Amino acid sequence: MPGRLIRGVARTAVVAGTASAVAGRVQHRQQNKWAAQDQAAAAEAAPPPPDYPPQQGYPSQQPYPPQQAYAPPPAPEAPAGGGMDDKLAQLKQLGELKDAGVLTDAEFEAQKGKILYA
Repeated sequence: MPGRLIRGVARTAVVAGTASAVAGRVQHRQQNKWAAQDQAAAAEAAPPPPDYPPQQGYPSQQPYPPQQAYAPPPAPEAPAGGGMDDKLAQLKQLGELKDAGVLTDAEFEAQKGKILYA
């Protein structure tokens, strides 16, 4: 008796496995068929892209306008009057600041160098 039971169970397993495999293949084929039909219907339903003339407002479709030429900036003018008089006045003012204790010796020398060698 146990042999019959095992045979019956085995037969059921084979039938169920075969049915499952066949159903899987059928479902896969139907999905592919429906997908192809959907793609064909979408291609037929979609109108062709319109043939519009290029837009005039987009910079990528128009060349850049010519650039306006500007004159170079004027060269800086030399200080009016005698340059030596201005330097002497600055040095006198610098000396007064040093005598008043506003500037240290190092600061005085640095500013004096800037005035004399500028």
